[in-house]
Amino acid sequence: MININGKTIFGKSISINNNKIIIDGKDVTPDSKEISIKVEGNIEKLSVDACNQVTVTGDVGKINTMSGDVDVTGNVTGNIETMSGDVNCGNVGGKIKTMTGDIRTK
Repeated sequence: MININGKTIFGKSISINNNKIIIDGKDVTPDSKEISIKVEGNIEKLSVDACNQVTVTGDVGKINTMSGDVDVTGNVTGNIETMSGDVNCGNVGGKIKTMTGDIRTK
């Protein structure tokens, strides 16, 4: 289950690019300028150009963000890449890369 600014949507893949939110190929962009994403459960891929906060309460395959904090309560099987933002997560199977921000893993 995916929650974007309080609206619940189901899907496996999230992409945010040019202020458009696409979940499993469907545009679900809210009217709000600030975007917070919460995924309850596991997700395969999360790709975001800009948001305030990304939270995953499960495992994730791969995360890419340009800006925004990333918080994963589970494990990451692939890589996490962010340009600007803090990263908090469980075990990481790949690498974590951030230009500005703190990295905390279990």
